[in-house]
Amino acid sequence: MDTNSRGDLVINGFGASNGGQFRLVTLNGRGTVNSDLECMEFDCNGSGVIKGNMISERAKVNGHARFKENLESQRLTIDGSVSIEKNLLVEKLKVSGRGSVGGRVKCEEIIIHGSLTVGEDCEAEFFTAESQFTIGGLLNADHIDIKMFGECKAKEIGGQTISVKAKGSSFVGNLLKPFFKPQLEAELIEGDKIELQNTIAKIVRGNQVSIGPNCQIGLVEYTEEFSMDKKAIVSENRKV
Repeated sequence: MDTNSRGDLVINGFGASNGGQFRLVTLNGRGTVNSDLECMEFDCNGSGVIKGNMISERAKVNGHARFKENLESQRLTIDGSVSIEKNLLVEKLKVSGRGSVGGRVKCEEIIIHGSLTVGEDCEAEFFTAESQFTIGGLLNADHIDIKMFGECKAKEIGGQTISVKAKGSSFVGNLLKPFFKPQLEAELIEGDKIELQNTIAKIVRGNQVSIGPNCQIGLVEYTEEFSMDKKAIVSENRKV
């Protein structure tokens, strides 16, 4: 981005902007941007609404931000809450708060410590979750590492290595266990090497498949290895 001639946009109280190109955009109060926005850095510490598309190099939300169109950024950090009504394209996404995307998500790396909801497909090279997520379409990543704190859902999951485990117990976790059951639900899970715990799925398909405790699987298809914990339920397994 050519930023030599760009100014900054700062809203500390109630304010609005027609959008445009800026170096730094900071929303500390209640701010509205009425059209497309392009900036190097975007910081929302208050409440912000972006009515157009936004492109940034770095975006961080500590407060509440709502994007009515698409969001594209090299890095997006969510410590507060973010709602994106259409699509999200970002190199690195880190969610410690709450994120919601109505369309699809495409990233290089996704790290979730809070909660993420995606209406359509979610694609990444690395997908790491230590909390909760809901994906309405396909979760597709080369490497998927899920340590569940609560309920996780995806219509389908595909990747090279897929590891699903319940997050280690803690005092707070034990108190919340009746309300947030650590469980993954999917119709299809397909990958090269698959290790599952606390998972409900209709079909699991892979080269090396390990079904751990508290799993309920309809059908397992494998090409090389298959193992099953005595606390798991697999209705049918077949080598193909």
